[in-house]
Amino acid sequence: MPHDLSEQSHWHEPKTGENAGYGTFRRMKMPYDEFMESEGVPIYRGIGVKQAQALPMKPWNRLGGRGSYIQLFGTEGLWGMYVIEVPAGGALNVERHLYEKVVLVLDGRGSTDIWQENQLKKQTFEWQKGSLFSVPVNAFHQFVNATNSPAILLCGTSAPNVFNLLENSRFIFNCPFDFSEKYSGQPDYFQSKDDISPDPVRGLAMRRTNIISDVITTDLPLDNRRSPGYRRIEPHMSGSRFYLFVGQYEPGRYSKAHKHTSAAVLICLRGKGYTYTWPETAGMQPWAGEKADQVKRQDYEFGGMVSAAPMSGDWFHQHFGVSKDPLRLTAWFGPNNDRPRKPGLPGEPLSDRGAINMKSGGDAIPFDEEDPFLRLEYEAALGEQGIKSNMKDAWYRGDSNDETSGSGP
Repeated sequence: MPHDLSEQSHWHEPKTGENAGYGTFRRMKMPYDEFMESEGVPIYRGIGVKQAQALPMKPWNRLGGRGSYIQLFGTEGLWGMYVIEVPAGGALNVERHLYEKVVLVLDGRGSTDIWQENQLKKQTFEWQKGSLFSVPVNAFHQFVNATNSPAILLCGTSAPNVFNLLENSRFIFNCPFDFSEKYSGQPDYFQSKDDISPDPVRGLAMRRTNIISDVITTDLPLDNRRSPGYRRIEPHMSGSRFYLFVGQYEPGRYSKAHKHTSAAVLICLRGKGYTYTWPETAGMQPWAGEKADQVKRQDYEFGGMVSAAPMSGDWFHQHFGVSKDPLRLTAWFGPNNDRPRKPGLPGEPLSDRGAINMKSGGDAIPFDEEDPFLRLEYEAALGEQGIKSNMKDAWYRGDSNDETSGSGP
């Protein structure tokens, strides 16, 4: 039978003057997209959300609670996120998986049991609203809630990286290998550690701890890179590649804009605020350049979040606190997505471009070169809350040589 009559599709060479293929086509679903859809819970997609704990949640058979996936624009294939409710007086199902997981407690109190397959006794640690911790890769763990109110956990994972590479959920959830070099039941593994050391890549403040009991109030050392008075710490947890940091702006101040590609998601820990993000092609002053239609805005409060660069290419983004409390954010990048840690030629020189003004060769817009609309709107927003701006006129005149008033994600 001629193959043209078969039900199976066949490829034909193009005619003279034509190209092979369809020319235009739609992006295919990745294995992780198909896995999420198979789980039967909502999948939230967007540039951000005001409060993750307010998202619609449905029963999640695999995990044993109600929850929802969160896949913000720009994070597809880079890392994943979900929100899960631990039922009152109950527990989620036991898990084990080949991907990394960071957990932020948005509400409630409870504990986690954790163990390796050959470990005789389970290890247990407690958590509360504001706790931040990391689950060691492929360790058995179970979240328990002994209170009479539900607890809500926000989880960031490297699941998309693993699913898109291995494409086999049975192996991902049932691999018997113990990564004992990362976790072997050490009794102090989940005791909060406060010592600060310089991170080996950029020399920024780093805290090697697998849990922070209350990331909402924990002390943050002075950093100054995003704006004067900015404070920041970089937790290094469970020996994982999942990169994150915690930063805080003084009340009445905001960050300089800076640009980079997708990966970073900012999650609000304290105060209220909003973020503007826009493509590099809209320029440094999109409102003055009549390209304000390309600017996206996300408002948030505790548990809310925004994708710093929600589409392809470099995007500028800028964060504004509008409450009497400082604006505290944690930035999650997933594995391998922090710029100094991305693959490249070993030993090649790099610079912290996000903390250097563009006029000095970096990627940050200094206050004296930003769009005038931003200052006017910010002062009006503060006024509505009865708050005065803490920004200095000198920063807008450009007569300050202070490069430490930098910027960041």
